[in-house]
Amino acid sequence: MDPLLAFAGLGVGIVVGLTGMGGGALMTPILVLFFGVPPLAAVSSDLAASAVMKPFGGWVHARRGSVNWELVRWLCLGSVPSAFLGVLLMRAVGDGDRVQDVVRVALGVALLLAVAGLVIKAYRKDSAGDGGTPAPIRVRPVPTVLLGALGGLVVGMTSVGSGSLIIVILLALYPALRPRDLVGTDLVQAIPLVFSAALGHAFFGDLKLDLAAAVLIGSVPGVLIGARLSSRAPAGVVRAALIIVLIASSLKLFEVPTALVLLLVGVATAAAVAEGLRRRSRVPSAPQDRDTRDETNAKGAESASGVSPR
Repeated sequence: MDPLLAFAGLGVGIVVGLTGMGGGALMTPILVLFFGVPPLAAVSSDLAASAVMKPFGGWVHARRGSVNWELVRWLCLGSVPSAFLGVLLMRAVGDGDRVQDVVRVALGVALLLAVAGLVIKAYRKDSAGDGGTPAPIRVRPVPTVLLGALGGLVVGMTSVGSGSLIIVILLALYPALRPRDLVGTDLVQAIPLVFSAALGHAFFGDLKLDLAAAVLIGSVPGVLIGARLSSRAPAGVVRAALIIVLIASSLKLFEVPTALVLLLVGVATAAAVAEGLRRRSRVPSAPQDRDTRDETNAKGAESASGVSPR
């Protein structure tokens, strides 16, 4: 077992625990770009690891009541059979280099869709809180099943989309979902989805158990660590880093020159830092500080006048 592979799984697991997404979108490109794993083997091994890793996050959300089980049922009705179809479609394209090229391009496109999902989620979180009583959700079965089918098809081909891609369309169909319910519902529906896709790859002999085991050794404790840190870590920083990594990975999969990728990553990082500083400078002074000063002044005036407060 390659310890670097387990370490990469640990990092991806932490990101998944912090953000609720990014497993396939990060792990598959890492396997392809940094460990030289063929795209088909990377997709199947990552799916197998996700099938074991995602239940940890789903279990936490289920315990907290942040899962819309009706949405989960309709999503799975479309996604589970469609995941098998995605595997069959990928195999029907052809063998050898042709399959690998199709998977590589499809993966790059899926990563860009994942970036779109993260950006939309970030803007929604800025405009709406995560607390309060959840608004009633009227589930629309037909669009929801079609959403699940689209997500299953992409996941079966690329291993990306069980989190980020489905969240994009969930936001469009059900904008009243609280962010925590959005993530919880997505994590739970992804469990049978990635299991179905992993089973399809295993049936065709694409699954590499040694790769999946190495990823799991790091990713499972990583998810637990990320979940514990999620209440402390700045979500905006994690999200910005994830977006930058996804964009860089997609550009590399499109065979963009490394020098240009590094330049674009540098520009995106500088823009993210500048945006963070701008938002921080706009944060008003905490109101409790002013209230504390007023209370202290009032007590001082009461002491000077000889009136004892009750």
